[in-house]
Parts: sequence; C-alpha cells; structure tokens
Amino acid sequence: MEWIRFLLAAVLLCLGVAIVCVATYGVFKFKYALNRMHAAAMCDTFALMLCLLGVAVFHGLSFTTLKLLLIIVFLWFASPVASHLIARLEVTTNPEGLKKECEVDE
Repeated sequence: MEWIRFLLAAVLLCLGVAIVCVATYGVFKFKYALNRMHAAAMCDTFALMLCLLGVAVFHGLSFTTLKLLLIIVFLWFASPVASHLIARLEVTTNPEGLKKECEVDE
C-alpha cells in the first residue's frame, strides 16, 4: 500500500512539473501578452493543483493534507480572478495591440 501511494504521488508531481515546463515554453513562445498570460494561468491552476495533490497523497491523511487541500481551494478561487483582472487591464490600456493581433495576415 505504501508503494502505491508513493507511485501515485510521484506521478502527480511529475505531471505537475511537465505542465509547468509546457507553460513556461508557452510564456516565452507566444508574442501577445494575453496569450502568454493564458499559458501562465494554466500553470497556476492546474500544475499547482497536481503538485499539491501529489504532496498531499505523499503525506497521507493528516492535518498537513487538510492544509494543502485548503491551499488548492484558495488558489482555484484567487488565480482565475487575478488573471481576469490583469487581462482586462491589458485590453483596456492597449486596445491597438488587441486589434493588431486579431488581424489576419494574407
């Protein structure tokens, strides 16, 4: 039973790290700020959830697991709201950049 819990925790942590790597590539690859922000927001919500779940599985049922689950809930509420506000600020302050990115090159 100990090995199953360890393997599940390792798989969750590896998936979380893989998603962080993909999101980091996206942040540097995309040209427009909103696209980069979307890649970073996916990293915040999904990758952090996987990593924290991996640590929670590794610790088993304890008070630490409860705290980690509460952190996941807080991040799932706070991160999308913060990302939305930053995206709204970008659209409000840089309308020309949005028009330029929406144009189709022929």
